[in-house]
Amino acid sequence: MPLNILADESVDYRIVKALRNSGYEVSAVLENYQGFSDKDVLKAARSEEALLVTEDKDFGEWVFAHKEKGVGVILLRYQSNELKQITDSLTNLLNKYGESLIQKFTVIKVRKIRIRELPS
Repeated sequence: MPLNILADESVDYRIVKALRNSGYEVSAVLENYQGFSDKDVLKAARSEEALLVTEDKDFGEWVFAHKEKGVGVILLRYQSNELKQITDSLTNLLNKYGESLIQKFTVIKVRKIRIRELPS
């Protein structure tokens, strides 16, 4: 089964295009769910069986405090001049771990990746 990705509206659209060019099925909140609350974006990710890629730290609170199940979140943390490096890190992470990132909260920085299990 191909890995589905839901890109939050906070994600730079160049990252969405790069993921699509790498062969990933990417649904963008800006295209399909514009104006959705964070809670509804998480529901959409779960219903699409997609990893949520975001630049919004609030999703960490949603998945840990509210114990959201059946979703994986990848939080991107970078400076604007690091866009290519963060895109490469994200693509490499997806290629290496794929669906095993579901039910995990992953933070990607240019020089560091942290993967945490979500509460069950």
